Amino acid sequence: MSEKCPCCSGKQYSVCCQPFLLGREIPLTAEQLMRSRYTAYVEENASYLNATWHVSKRVADLETRLSESFTATEWLGLNVTCCNDGSHENEAFVTFFARYRENSRTEALYERSRFLREDHHWYYVDGITPTLGRNDRCPCGSDKKYKKCCG
Repeated sequence: MSEKCPCCSGKQYSVCCQPFLLGREIPLTAEQLMRSRYTAYVEENASYLNATWHVSKRVADLETRLSESFTATEWLGLNVTCCNDGSHENEAFVTFFARYRENSRTEALYERSRFLREDHHWYYVDGITPTLGRNDRCPCGSDKKYKKCCG
C-alpha cells in the first residue's frame, strides 16, 4: 500500500493522482485534474503542469518558469471547497484553498479555477480569487469564520 495522496483526498497516492502523473490514466473530471495538478506542484513535475495547461494560456518558457518556482515553495495542504459545471458540458470550475510555505512564510492560495475539456482531456485555463467576507466560513476547512482563522 502506498502513502496518502498529496492532494488531501484521503485516498492512497497509487489510486488517486499517481496514475495521472505517470500518464497511465487521464483525469475524467475537472476536480481530478485540479487535484493532480496540485500533486504535480508538490512533486515539482513541471512537464505535467505544462501539458495540462490549456494551449491558449501556455507561454513558450512555461515549463522553465514552473521549475524555477519550485525551489522556494513547499506545498502544505489542499482543500477543495466547491466544484461547479460551467456554461456547457466541456467547462467546469473548481474552487480550492491551498497552503504553502515560501521563504519561511506560510501563505495561501484561494482560487476558483476554470477548466475546459477538449478531445476528452481536461485542461486548466485560468482562475480568479473569489470574494470572501470576514464572517464567511474560512475556505481552509477549519469551520471557523475567516476573520478568526486565515483572515
